[in-house]
Amino acid sequence: MQGKKVTAPRLAKMKGKTRIVMVTAYDYPTARLVDEAGVDAILVGDSLGMVVLGMDTTRTVTLEDMERHTAAVARARPRALLVADMPFGSYEPSTSKAVESAIRLARAGAEAVKLEGGEEYADRIRAIVHAGIPVMGHIGLTPQRSLRLGGYKLQGKTQSAAEQLLRDAKALEEAGVFAIVIEFTSPDTAKRITESVSVPTICIGSGPHCDGQVLVLHDLLGLTPEPPPFAKRYVDLSSIIKRAVQEYAREVREGLFPGPEHTPHKKNKQAPG
Repeated sequence: MQGKKVTAPRLAKMKGKTRIVMVTAYDYPTARLVDEAGVDAILVGDSLGMVVLGMDTTRTVTLEDMERHTAAVARARPRALLVADMPFGSYEPSTSKAVESAIRLARAGAEAVKLEGGEEYADRIRAIVHAGIPVMGHIGLTPQRSLRLGGYKLQGKTQSAAEQLLRDAKALEEAGVFAIVIEFTSPDTAKRITESVSVPTICIGSGPHCDGQVLVLHDLLGLTPEPPPFAKRYVDLSSIIKRAVQEYAREVREGLFPGPEHTPHKKNKQAPG
């Protein structure tokens, strides 16, 4: 899709004007396709650990993994804003570690980074922004901290939990984020946060009241065996791929592929007369 390049400041100005569309991508071909489809932002999520690398959790994704996949997506030169997740362990130890990790992702091609956590990581966000790298926040269900949260559970259900999430959002806003992802949180709480901050909120599994939505590409394409309940499957690509490979296998075994049209032929060269 042709158009003006989406930057972090431009995306921030979309709040209240048009809903933001964000989707994950982890390699060059899918980044090119989702960008041509017209999304506003591409997230190289640490979800790649589970949907691409076959890991059981995002906590085992390394900074090197994120650099490699961010670089692959960046080679598509997307119009969409390219956001890279900061993986578990890349920013928690110190502000200097956080800035160093963010710089590595920016050098790999990220135009912004996203990190999980609330007010306890405001100093990390402030330091990264001060270093010149835009930051997207992430509150609600934070998968990297699922052990502390007791699993993948809906957040913000109680009054006290909602108040804490609101404090987190305000702290991230004050620290300088340009947008905030709200994951698997009570829709009423997500709505309240959206109305309380000046930066866009982008929901995943948190209802329709945010300024935008994000989904994992493999969930919406039907490539995930057990997608989360809040994800909509727009096509069953698993069945399409399986049928295509089964057809290829059948033709190979029956001697139908390669056929004449797929077989290179040398042209006879005539001797000079």
